[in-house]
Amino acid sequence: MTSQLVIAAIGKDRPGLIDRFTRMILEAGGNIADSRMTALAGEFALILLVSGTWDAIARIEDQLPRLAEKLDLNVTSRRAEGTTPQTDLLPYAVDVVALDHPGIVHGLAHFFSERGINIQDLSTTTYAAAHTGTPMFAVHMLISVPASQHIASLRDEFMEFCDQLNLDAVLEPAKQ
Repeated sequence: MTSQLVIAAIGKDRPGLIDRFTRMILEAGGNIADSRMTALAGEFALILLVSGTWDAIARIEDQLPRLAEKLDLNVTSRRAEGTTPQTDLLPYAVDVVALDHPGIVHGLAHFFSERGINIQDLSTTTYAAAHTGTPMFAVHMLISVPASQHIASLRDEFMEFCDQLNLDAVLEPAKQ
């Protein structure tokens, strides 16, 4: 029987963090099933889904506090229950680009939340526009749309919402 553990960690970015963190997981008998790792403003953040036998997961849980102290990381973990994939959900990708301003992510999250649509993955970035240097903001999301949702109506509502906020957006089936 496979057990799962979700681990989140954050600390000062420096070479070797991923090496040392993943070595501990491997040596304890765990396997990284899914992960997100990134440097943000001189800090490093990682989120991992680790799978393994119950005793491997227990070893990892036991070693996490020492590793966190050694690497000067704030670490939290939680046992995860496997979920049964829902077959009545359609995967869609959302890409948005706009002039950078507060509230873009909240507006998008609220739009989808009101319609019972779950955001599975979300990433954002800021950058300077070519030639002008204008601050720009980009969002990429993967969402799960209930199969009962009328896609054309959702797309129309979403495009109208984006037009009102001056967001350039695309909503299309996710390429798996």
